[in-house]
Amino acid sequence: MTLSKEHKAAVITQFGGNDKNTGKTEVQVALFSRRITELTGHLQQHPKDKHSRRGLLMIVGKRKKALKYLQQVNIARYRQVLADLDLRK
Repeated sequence: MTLSKEHKAAVITQFGGNDKNTGKTEVQVALFSRRITELTGHLQQHPKDKHSRRGLLMIVGKRKKALKYLQQVNIARYRQVLADLDLRK
């Protein structure tokens, strides 16, 4: 259920600029979103997996907090992340 190194590196370079910039809020939100999609697929196959469901809810909360922080700090970067990840309609 974890991201492979190649997928993680691709997400980091896409949203962070280079492979060393992992602390950027956009990178963290993108990684959270990627893990959320993977866990959602896992939970569709295994609906009784309550531990993974709890992990999914925790990751959703972390992404929500990171997006709220990004919205308060820089609204332009927030809107760009939403557009790139197709999070809001």
